[in-house]
Amino acid sequence: MGKMEEFITKQTCQGANKVFPAPPPLPGPATNCRRKGSLMKNGSAIRGNNCAATATRALWDRLFDGGYKTDVIIKTDNGGIICAHSNILGMASPVLRGMLKQAKGFGHRRPISIHIHGVPQDAVRAFIRFLYSSSYEKEEMKEFVLPLLVMSHTYVVPQLKRVCEQQLEHGLLTIENVVDAFQLSLLCDAPRLTLITHRMIVMTCKAVRETEGWKAMKKSNPALEKELLESMMDEEHGSDIMMQKEKNRKSNEQRIYLQLCEAMEALVHIFRDGCRTIGPHDKDLKEHQTPCDYGDCCKGLELLVRHFASCKLRVPGGCIHCKRMWQLLELHSRLCTDSNSCRVPLCRNLKEKIRKQSKKDEIKWKILVKRILRTKRIGGASIFVSSNSNSSP
Repeated sequence: MGKMEEFITKQTCQGANKVFPAPPPLPGPATNCRRKGSLMKNGSAIRGNNCAATATRALWDRLFDGGYKTDVIIKTDNGGIICAHSNILGMASPVLRGMLKQAKGFGHRRPISIHIHGVPQDAVRAFIRFLYSSSYEKEEMKEFVLPLLVMSHTYVVPQLKRVCEQQLEHGLLTIENVVDAFQLSLLCDAPRLTLITHRMIVMTCKAVRETEGWKAMKKSNPALEKELLESMMDEEHGSDIMMQKEKNRKSNEQRIYLQLCEAMEALVHIFRDGCRTIGPHDKDLKEHQTPCDYGDCCKGLELLVRHFASCKLRVPGGCIHCKRMWQLLELHSRLCTDSNSCRVPLCRNLKEKIRKQSKKDEIKWKILVKRILRTKRIGGASIFVSSNSNSSP
C-alpha cells in the first residue's frame, strides 16, 4: 500500500517539442457498449471485455504493439520501458496531456520520457493498452485490478475506473484483497466501492483480520484499524434492539445521502453532457441512445426538469415538484466550487441568494451538505480522506 500511495502523489515527466504525424482518430463514445460487458452490432450481441468493435480494437492493439512512430517512452520499475504515442496519451488522459505539455516546455528532445513507478510493468502496459483500444484481457484485469484502479484515478480515466469498480464488485473482491481495495477506494474517491468493501470487512471480520492486508494496515494506519474494529464491534452487538434500530436509522440516512450525491452528479451530467432528450443546446441528443450510468435517477431528474420548465406555479412553495427542484438546485450551488463556469441553471444566482439567508436556514443547509460529503467517508471520520475537497460556502 505504501507504494500505491506514493504512486498517487508523486509522478514526474520529461519531454520535448517536435511535430509528428497525427495517429488515426481515437475511438468515439461507446454508444453500443452494454453494462454487462457485451456489445451490440446489427441487433446481435458481441461478447468481449471492450467498449469498441472487434475490428477497431484490433487496429488500436496493432498500433500499440507495433510501436509505429512512437514518440513517448514510459519508464517503469526495474528498468522496464513501454513505447507509446503522445497524441493518444494526451487525448485519453488530461493528466498525461499536461505532463506531455510540461515536458515539451522544458525543451527536451524526442522521445519524451514519462515515469510511472510503484506498480508492476505489466499493469502499466495493460493501462496504456486500455488508453488505445478501451479494452482489457480478463487475466490482466484479475491480476492487476487494484493497480489499474489507482492509475485510472491518478490519470483521470473515468471509463477504466468504472470498469475496475464493477469488476471488483462482481467477483474480483476477495478476503485477501478487500482491505487493500478499501484503502484504495478512499484514496481514489470511489464511494460505492468504499461501502461495498467496508460491508465485506465487517461481515467477514475474523477471516479478514488474518490476512496480510490487515496486518499491513495495522502498522501503517492504526487509526483506520481502530475505526474498522469499532464497526465490527457494532456489528457483533447488533442483536441489541436499540443498537439495531440506531444502525438501521444511520443506514437509511446514509442511503438517502448517497442518493442525493448521485442526484447531484446526474444533475451536472444532464446540463453539461446531456441525456436522452434533454441537455445543452450544443449537444446532439438522441432519445433512444444507450442509457447513462445514472439510470432511473437521471430519468427522474429529466421529468422533474421538464415539469419545472413548464409549470405555471414555479415559485418556491407553490408546487411540490417545483419546490423539490428548487431544493436540488440550491443543494448543487452549495456543493459547486466553480459557479462561474458551471452549466447548471441558477447556480451563480443561488450562491448570491445564499449569502442573504437567515442564520437558521443556513445552519440546516450546512448540516445537510456536511452529511452528504460524509457519505464518502464511512461515518465522517477524519481519517477517511477523499480527493474531492468541495465544501459548502
